[in-house]
Order: sequence, then C-alpha cells, then structure tokens
Amino acid sequence: MLEQPRWSKWSLPGLAAGGLWTAQALALGGLLSIGPWIIGAALLASGFSLLVWPGDTRITQTGALAGGAGALLSLPLAFVLGPLAGLALLASALFAAWGSGRMALQLEPRVPGVPAVRPSAGLAAKVALDEIVLGFEQWGATGFALDGTVERVIDEVERTHELFAERGLLDKPETYHVRPPDLVDPEIRRERIRGREIEILRFESGYAPAAGEPGRERWLGYDPCRDGWAYVLRHPEAASGAARPRPWLICTNGYRMGHAWADVGLFERFHAKLGANLLIPVLPLHGPRRIGWHSGSGFLGLDVIDTLHAEAQAMWDMRRLLSWVRAQEPSAIGAFGLSLGGYTTALFSCLAEALDCVVAGIPVTDFTRILRRHATPHQLRYAQSLGLDLERIGEVLRVVSPLVLEPEVPVSGRLIFGATADRLVTPDQVRDLWRHWQEPEIVWYEGVHVSFMSEPAVWAAVDRVLSENGVRAR
Repeated sequence: MLEQPRWSKWSLPGLAAGGLWTAQALALGGLLSIGPWIIGAALLASGFSLLVWPGDTRITQTGALAGGAGALLSLPLAFVLGPLAGLALLASALFAAWGSGRMALQLEPRVPGVPAVRPSAGLAAKVALDEIVLGFEQWGATGFALDGTVERVIDEVERTHELFAERGLLDKPETYHVRPPDLVDPEIRRERIRGREIEILRFESGYAPAAGEPGRERWLGYDPCRDGWAYVLRHPEAASGAARPRPWLICTNGYRMGHAWADVGLFERFHAKLGANLLIPVLPLHGPRRIGWHSGSGFLGLDVIDTLHAEAQAMWDMRRLLSWVRAQEPSAIGAFGLSLGGYTTALFSCLAEALDCVVAGIPVTDFTRILRRHATPHQLRYAQSLGLDLERIGEVLRVVSPLVLEPEVPVSGRLIFGATADRLVTPDQVRDLWRHWQEPEIVWYEGVHVSFMSEPAVWAAVDRVLSENGVRAR
C-alpha cells in the first residue's frame, strides 16, 4: 500500500472527537474536567498530526489509545452529563479509535509473499485494537536510560559476539544449548483457577549462562528466575482400572502473560475439545518469575543480552519439563505457542526430540526487527549514534533464532498461522518462519495480533493438525 499523503480524511474522526471532548471539558469545569481535557487534547493532537505529519506509528497508537480510554471514561461521565451526552462521547471516542486504525492500515506497506490486505471498516476496527495495545506499551515505556545503559549494552554485544565467534557458536548455534538434566519430582501444589483444579509445578531451574558470558552475573541476580514454573491442566482418570494414555500439549504463553488465570483461560480449549493434558511453562521474567511490577518486563527491549539469556533459559526449562511430561507416559506430545510463545515454541521444536507436531501462532521470529519497529525512533537513533549495531545484535542472537536452527518435527507436523494486518508482529516475520520451515501449511487470516481467538479458520486448522498428529484423546 502507498503512503497516505497529508490532509488525509482519516484524521477527521480524531479532530472531531477531540473538539467534542474539549467542549465538554469546558462545560464541566473543575476537577471533573481533567479527564475530558486529557482525552480531548490527545485526540486533537493525534488528529492534527495525522493531518499534516502522517507516517509516525506513535501518532496512530496515541489516537487509538486516547479513543479507547475515552470510551471507558464516557461511561461514568454519562451519570454526570446525562445519557445522551455520554453516548455522544462514547461514539466519538470509538470513532476516533477507528479512524486511527484505518489510518494505520493505510500506511502499512504491502508485504511480499503475504496475502494482500483488503481495507474495510471491520478490519480497521481490529487494527485499532492492536494500536491500543501498542499505545499502552508506548506510554508505559521508560525509554532508554541516559545513565550509561546504552554504552553497557553496546559493550556487552561486542564482547558476546567476540566470545561466540571464538567458540564457534556463530557457525554452529545449536551447540550453544547444553542438554539439561531430567526433571524429577518437582514441587506440585493444587489450586482451583477458573473453576478448574490446576497443578502448579515449581522446581529449581539450574540454568546459568556459560562462564565468561557478558551479563552472566546480572542474570543470575534475577532471583525470581532461579525457579522454573509451569501450570498443568490434566484429565482426572477413573478411580478403578489403569489410566489410558493421553496426549499432552505444551502451550507457551505470549509476552506480558504468565499468570495462571490468564494462561489457563487461553489454552483450556485444548483440554476440553481435544481431551489433551496441558503443560503451560512460564517464560522467564513472566508471571511469578517477573522482576518488575509488569509481567514480561526486561524480556524484550534494548538489553538484548538479557533477551538472549531469557530465551536460553526458556529452552533449558522447557526441555526439563519435556522430560517430566515423557515420564507421564503420553500417547503423543505436541507444542503450541503464541506471539513471543510462538518464537519460543519454534525454537523449542529445534532442540526438543521426538515432538509429534508444532504450531507457531502469530510468531515473533526476529527480535532486531521488533526493536527497530517498536523502539522510539529518536531514542533508537541516539543509541545507534553511540555505536549500537542492529546487525551485530542479530548475529549474537543467532544462537536462539528459530530462523537459523532447524526444526526436528516433520514438515507434515508443522503449522503456522499469522495475521495479514498485524501491527505488533508484522507479517514478514511469520512469512520468514514459513519459508525457513520448508513452507508447511500456513493459515493467513484477515485480522490483527489480538483478534486470533475470533478467527474460525485458525482454530479449524489447529485442531485438525493436532488431531492428525495424535494430540487428541481417543
């Protein structure tokens, strides 16, 4: 798609909504006007910016986030202003968010090898949802610290690259991953979550970056990552008689997930529909393993050596968990992952032996592209001016790249699905995994990153591939 010229009509929803919200703020006055003032100012700023400076992704993200926040704020305001005024504010906020989604859709270039996007009102609404998520991440980010962090990262990348080259890891990246010991007798406690009895597995991970690796001591200082965690959802078998073997599905959570209530809610369909037992590993820095207030913080970002160690530990922990699953005498074992979990599952399929099938959904496949797309542009330029080299980062991350290592699962047991209008993980990343995997079955849906749950074609293909490869109870 061609870049939209200035004076786009898609800026008008934001401008109109911003005018309405500021007018209501003037009418309210006092403390009650603070929220409408903020929403109105953000909508006017994003609408004007779309009018004269289209192209910066932060503009559409801000407009969508302001529209989404306005929609929520309009509900309590309806009690103050009356139902008609509240409804007008709600409609204008949603219209502004939709306009940002429509503009974002217009600005995204055509991706070769991916089905062309057909702009529509419904797809623009879906894109707005992705933009709201990105807007939240944008305003929640602290940016690059000016305390020497950038210089430290540059130094660590250079020293890691030199070390990996010296040890031959850049040529044979699979040798970076050491086989972990089997997991025997993890601590298990039972909790009731979302109306189901869940087993919470906890065990000492035992992972450590290799001696001499930059960032080793910092990573070992992340105490919550010292223990591995997983959630298990299994079928209770009849009290009498031998339990029949069941298939197991290893489901890997996406970025910002890792809490039992969220992960179980997302993956429990496989337990109910396919009769499979589920094991849901918690990625490092997520859920009970987080080191900040927000799950996932530190996994993706400028500190790429932490990203390296997070993925390496994920492989270590998941291979240990796989040994525990094998001890349960499964009839088959599959792997399924979404987004960041799709990346991790794709990498896991290269290191895990004898998986029956693997499904990578809306998968990230290249962390440097994620950094280039979602980092604040002027901050990234500042880091590059100091010597940050994205190509060098990509070379270091080869040892944990699913686009470099080869999957062990047969082509017939591989499935990928991706969104043609994804704003979080652009379709080129999904396409590149498909090509690296020797072009197995792929499902493209006309939607966005967060709309995957409502895409029937996706789940029809997932259930079929899992079933054909033994991950369905007989």
